[in-house]
Amino acid sequence: MSDSERIARQRSDEHGRSDTSPGARTPGEEKPPVNDSSGRADGGGTGKRQADDGRAPAHDKHGHGAVDLNGDAAEVAVDLDELVKTAAERDEYLALAQRTQADFENYRKRVARESAAAQARGCILLAKELLPALDNLDRALEAAAKDDPLLDGVRIVRSELSAALARTGIESFSPAGEVFDPSVHEAVATSEQPADGAASGTVVEVYQPGYRLGETIIRPARVVVAA
Repeated sequence: MSDSERIARQRSDEHGRSDTSPGARTPGEEKPPVNDSSGRADGGGTGKRQADDGRAPAHDKHGHGAVDLNGDAAEVAVDLDELVKTAAERDEYLALAQRTQADFENYRKRVARESAAAQARGCILLAKELLPALDNLDRALEAAAKDDPLLDGVRIVRSELSAALARTGIESFSPAGEVFDPSVHEAVATSEQPADGAASGTVVEVYQPGYRLGETIIRPARVVVAA
């Protein structure tokens, strides 16, 4: 064998040994992943670490980004404070409205009572002015002759005045035969021997009828009482 053939054969043997080395790859073969120092492949390191943490990043309901839980809690606390404040103001205004309504109702009742009392006082004053006229008409009727042509006219006038007083609530009373009551009767005389044998303290004659408006005595009845 010549020297040139021997050199060519050595080169061919060396080339064959380098192709079969542990790190050699055949054409088209992919490079295996290189593990990091913890024994994990580079391609799955980030996902693996996130899975090992056991926590997922917080996202909003649309998945657009992280949610600031502390900020939301603060906003909820502020809203609750506003609701409490609004409820307190509502209760205060409601109590004020109720007090105002009660005050107005009391005022309305007081005005109604005062108005009724003023009306009653006016009626009493008017009756006191008219009662002497009625007394005079009664005397005229007692003294007039039965055939007097003016008698019917006097009766009509007297009846109209009495009806006008009745329409305002004023009524007359004649306590003949009743027990004398100094709160509604005025004794002008006493009878030692009453004709009908009435008991002592009984009204035997009415000199002038009394007048009253409800429970208010405008004028007591003037009477004669049995002794």
